[in-house]
Amino acid sequence: MNHDRINSRGAQISRRDVVRFGAAGAAGFWLVEGLSLPAMAAAQTGKGKAKAVIQIWLWGGPCHLDTFDPKPDAGNDYSGPLTKPIETNVKGIRICELLPALAKQADKYSLLRGMTHGVNAHETASYLVQTGHKSGDNLVYPSVGAVVSLFKGYDAGYKGLVPPYIVLTEPQGRFSEAGFLGAKCKPFATGGDPGQARFAVEGVVAEGVSDERQRARREYLQKLNTLEHAMQGDTRLVASAQCEQQAYDMILGDGSKIFDPSQEKDALRERYGRNTFGQACLVARRLVERGVPYVTINFKGWDTHKQHFQTMRQKLPQLDNGLATLLQDLSERGLLDTTIVWCGGEFGRTPKVQWEPPWSGGRGHWGQAFSTLIAGGGFKGGRVVGASDKRGEEVKDRPVHPCDLIGCVYELLGIDPAGKLPHPQGRVVGVMPSATDGVTLGGRLKEIM
Repeated sequence: MNHDRINSRGAQISRRDVVRFGAAGAAGFWLVEGLSLPAMAAAQTGKGKAKAVIQIWLWGGPCHLDTFDPKPDAGNDYSGPLTKPIETNVKGIRICELLPALAKQADKYSLLRGMTHGVNAHETASYLVQTGHKSGDNLVYPSVGAVVSLFKGYDAGYKGLVPPYIVLTEPQGRFSEAGFLGAKCKPFATGGDPGQARFAVEGVVAEGVSDERQRARREYLQKLNTLEHAMQGDTRLVASAQCEQQAYDMILGDGSKIFDPSQEKDALRERYGRNTFGQACLVARRLVERGVPYVTINFKGWDTHKQHFQTMRQKLPQLDNGLATLLQDLSERGLLDTTIVWCGGEFGRTPKVQWEPPWSGGRGHWGQAFSTLIAGGGFKGGRVVGASDKRGEEVKDRPVHPCDLIGCVYELLGIDPAGKLPHPQGRVVGVMPSATDGVTLGGRLKEIM
């Protein structure tokens, strides 16, 4: 995968450059041409309760029947061996039996069981769910994270050492997250594995190089920097030195600790789960606690065409521990009221199990009906919005389309869904599509806002 980034002048910049420029607070680097600061301010309502989003992307598409919309009475061809959904701490809401920790946190989240878009291809479904727009109209729209990065990033007062849009740990590669907003609104993908003894964040933590060796390298570099000593007071060199200082603050100072789950107590790390996903949830909490406005956790492995139920018995306990602990941890720290937690994938999976070879117990892609969990930041908990039919094949009540959910996320963040986005060719482009754009709308989620 090519991890290079392209700036507005066509020059390539590495992830290390992204961290360096971000650490320096280089507003000119992140500024999106074509949208003035007053225009950006006008697109923000100032009425939002939320300050951050943690998006848990179940990469590949989780099955709604085996997570948040169980159908035990549909028979073995639909429910498979998962026939005993469990009651939650909210009367009347039941979820998969493999999610006992989440069952105890149902008062903190709502389930959207009427999600639908009818698209069954990974790329186009991912694009639709992450942008709210259908593909094929000659525009590549930005993802929610990129839009939040634009309106809540450096030019909106964000002063963090790390960029305002973080992906743990690798980008999907399904589409350009920044779209026409360009490289300045791309996420910083950490790489590495937070479940390892040392989380080797690319450009921040170098595997095999200790902090002591990094300090020694810096000291040697300073000894070689005779130009700066000879031209003391030169404004360009002063700016360069400041940039270097802040970059080293990121690598060796408090900045690097933001990504380090080992700063937390062992008992809490155990609760999250000593695996990549669980520790990514812990790092995400540390990031939003320090003001990062958008964090995506790309949790791979949900494209279960084969060995579906075997995979569920491995994936669901990890999701259960990590997500349930995240919700509880955010709540205990007073952060859930201002942090939206959004968990779902690009679509659901075929309600009828594909027992026949070569699938032998797998589930295919299904965009007709699927489920999403949403919590915090102004969304009410303990609710269910919409319903699928008795086999989970179609939405029978209160359809929710991706743009409905995304528009509500923007609204709670104080971003005007009717506002405008900059476009490099000067086209008038809305933050969200409207009915006149040919997009199907189910309406604002008034039930949970």
